[in-house]
Amino acid sequence: MLLWVSLLVLAPISGQFATSSKSVISVHPPWTVAFPGEKVKLVCSGSHFKRPEMSTPYRWYYRGKQISETSSNTYEVHNSGEYRCQAPDSIKSSSVSLLFSQATLILQAPLYVFEGDSVVLRCRAKAGVALTNVTLYKNDRLLAFLSNTSDFHIRQADLKDNGAYQCSGFKKDSSSVVSNRVKIQVQELFPPPVMKASSFQPIEGELVTLTCETQLSSQKSDVRLQFCFFKDGQTLQSGWSSSPEFQINTIWREDSGSYWCQAQAVTSRVWKQSQISKIYVQRGVAKVQIHTRPALEFVIPGQELVLICSVDGVPGPVRISWYKTSNKESMKIKIQNSLKAEFKISMVKNSDAGEYYCEANNGGRSFLSKPVTINVKVPVSPPGLTLSPPGDRALEGDMVTLHCEAQRGSLPIQYQFFREDVFLKEIEVTSLRTSSFSFSLTAEHSGNYYCTADNGLGAQRSRAVHLSVIVPVSHPVLTLSPPGPWAVEGDLMTLHCVAQKGSPPIQYRFYHGDVTLGSSSVPSGGGASFSFSVTSELSGNYHCTADNGFGSHKSEAISLSVTVPVSRPVLTIRTPRAQPVVGDIVELHCEAQRGSPPILYQFYHEDVTLGSSSTPSGGSSLSLFLTEEHSGKYACVVSNGLGSQRSDTVSLSVRVPVSHAVLTLRAPRAQTVEGDMVELHCEARRGSPPIWYQFYHEDVTLGSSSAPSGGGASFNLSLTAEHSGNYSCKANNDLGAQHSEVVTFNVLVPVSRPVLTLRAPRSQAMVGDMVELHCEAQRGSPPILYQFYHENVTLESSSAPYGGGASFNLSLTTQHSGNYSCEANNGLGAQHSEAVMLSITGLTGSRSGPVATGVTGGLLSLLGLAAAALLLYYWLPRKAGGKSNSDPSRRPSSSDSQEPTYHNVPTWIELQPVYSNVNPEGEDVVYTEVRSIQKGNKHAAASTPGLLKNSDSSVIYSQVRVASTPASRPQLLASSAPHR
Repeated sequence: MLLWVSLLVLAPISGQFATSSKSVISVHPPWTVAFPGEKVKLVCSGSHFKRPEMSTPYRWYYRGKQISETSSNTYEVHNSGEYRCQAPDSIKSSSVSLLFSQATLILQAPLYVFEGDSVVLRCRAKAGVALTNVTLYKNDRLLAFLSNTSDFHIRQADLKDNGAYQCSGFKKDSSSVVSNRVKIQVQELFPPPVMKASSFQPIEGELVTLTCETQLSSQKSDVRLQFCFFKDGQTLQSGWSSSPEFQINTIWREDSGSYWCQAQAVTSRVWKQSQISKIYVQRGVAKVQIHTRPALEFVIPGQELVLICSVDGVPGPVRISWYKTSNKESMKIKIQNSLKAEFKISMVKNSDAGEYYCEANNGGRSFLSKPVTINVKVPVSPPGLTLSPPGDRALEGDMVTLHCEAQRGSLPIQYQFFREDVFLKEIEVTSLRTSSFSFSLTAEHSGNYYCTADNGLGAQRSRAVHLSVIVPVSHPVLTLSPPGPWAVEGDLMTLHCVAQKGSPPIQYRFYHGDVTLGSSSVPSGGGASFSFSVTSELSGNYHCTADNGFGSHKSEAISLSVTVPVSRPVLTIRTPRAQPVVGDIVELHCEAQRGSPPILYQFYHEDVTLGSSSTPSGGSSLSLFLTEEHSGKYACVVSNGLGSQRSDTVSLSVRVPVSHAVLTLRAPRAQTVEGDMVELHCEARRGSPPIWYQFYHEDVTLGSSSAPSGGGASFNLSLTAEHSGNYSCKANNDLGAQHSEVVTFNVLVPVSRPVLTLRAPRSQAMVGDMVELHCEAQRGSPPILYQFYHENVTLESSSAPYGGGASFNLSLTTQHSGNYSCEANNGLGAQHSEAVMLSITGLTGSRSGPVATGVTGGLLSLLGLAAAALLLYYWLPRKAGGKSNSDPSRRPSSSDSQEPTYHNVPTWIELQPVYSNVNPEGEDVVYTEVRSIQKGNKHAAASTPGLLKNSDSSVIYSQVRVASTPASRPQLLASSAPHR
């Protein structure tokens, strides 16, 4: 709470007191702030010069109305507010404002503070509340930490201690509390004294009494003062004394000098000094006087002034000396020394004002006249108006003093005080150039004040000083718009706070509980408003305070309950695993973070309602036993009667384990053939993608493929014979693998080119030999059909159901000579072997040794050899021009001439026998020749007989025989390959 302490008007120094003094009210204990229930007494004091009669009561006032009359000067109070008292034979006191505070922390200070007082400021916490770090602030700056004690002492108050004080502290929960503010204004204990003398120009031998006059403030009338007098800087005799008077029983000429006094409070040592005064002691025999012409008390600047010194009782001729004492310098200046008795000032100036005296000297003694004061009457300067206490604001009921002072101007001066051009008071001063006027403030005293000063030479006006009389605020009233205790979150609410009384500007603060919402300063009344958008946290009690710097007042609390629409809910699907599977139990949990209960929750799957429930808090849940149909989008809707909100859509994908895989073979024909491109396709009809497919051949992995979006997978094979067998596949989507049924297929291999082999019992085939023709294809799927040909004439067919080739036996006749071949066919295309030529001899003799028989024949008949050569000469050209015995299509082409007929047995090329039979047409002579083929002539065995005369061959046996009949011809074997 702010305290404004006013100075009381001092009684005139002349000692004349008003007939009725103002009552003084004090507080015991001396605090103006207390907690409810504490005892506070008011003490009323009246005039110190009269004792009240027993029948005269003391009157007590509360908030401007009389509340009691007592015979005692004490009165106990319990309520906050303004109090006054009126003692007998006294006028009403100034108001004292008391506060019984409900605050957690208060600051207590004395009602009045005077110079030199020992002041205690006390920070107190409410009973049961423990505070730490209690700190005292002055003018919002840190002054002291009150950790060990709640008191702060000002040992000897003076003007530097003026200011606003406040303290703060912290509760156990670390929340801070702040006390009320107290403004301290240190008042003057007593004004500077005025020293008076019974005579300032005494004659030698007279009694002179010096008096030191001052007056204590009415609130400090019990303070004892002591006084001390000084001459030319030296203490007079006994020093300090309780008496304000000092007597010089016999004064002498040497006692002339400068005198002043000091007044001091005994306890506080506050002291003040008077102005310096001059005392001139006159001799008592000669009579020296000064007369003026004109005989005026004062002169005006520019006027002529003549001073005349008259001397009586001084024998002999005298010399007159004139002296002047300047009012400012207090120094005696000799201004003339002559025989003339006159001192003339042709044109008076302001500087000519002062004390003049003359000295008559007859050569033996000097005699001084009494001084004559020449007052040069100076027009007053514009006065200055000041307020005490200073400042342009004051509380209603405070005592304020208007001080008007003209810095220049001859006395006496007439001062007049005005408020808004309305005359208030007139005061004339004769010794000082200042005047004061005090009065108790009411609200109507606000306005502009000025004063005038006039000493007969023209009035001068001061500048106006504005004074605002502050009326403390009344308890404010808080209203809510729109009215009513209910609101919906998001509504715009307005709090309006207005105090019916109180001087602007008024600071309004709005609170939600103990939390400040905002503040507003209203410069011209009408209250203040605070608007806010309602949230759920703003339910509770609201109040406001009003403060115009002279005490804060709190409104009654109003309650507001905020209903919150539901916020957008959040749908959470709680699954037992990262990817839910058919058969799992999942929980749908829907929760709105905000919203006034009860809240209705509804669950949806693809906009189809699953269920609903109403809960007071914590959201709602729904459990599902998953099937494949539960995949899809889920949402929930919440409502509490203030509108509904729908959650974001949450997708749930229910994973399905794969079903049994189905393996399908996709081939270009019904029977798969080596070289065909076939596609293995594996597919699970059910199962959540991605699905991983693996393909197997006889449990050996062929390959794998992923189907990220279903539909199965394929694997391509370019078939070989090894690809026959069992095939299967496997489907897996991490929820278990499933195998297909086994699919079996055979890869049919087309036959390769067969090889025809002639197997004979001897190296040279002869008529009658049994030869075996063996045909075999090294590759080809059975069954294989083999056919044997002699000069393109089918000899026989044979089937090999399990592979391995086929054979055909032939008992040789001479007609069996020629080219033989075979064909292999398994339905996938026929392949022909190379042609093999068979030459058969017609001899049927002993088979013990054809070489020996030939030698013997050669020895017996040279003629036979010659005839054979002649026959050969004629037969070969004819044979070359005739038709070949073998099919040209089966004969190796010229491009194949480098390949031997027995290409499968290349080691037989060197020194192999070649059988060639020559039988002239229509004759029975058979010419037989066995030749050896040199190494490297690979094609000789396939050559015609006409080519046997090649120089690379040599005859190892020859014979000419007469052929017998076909039935009796020996069968010769011309093997196309050696026996293996």
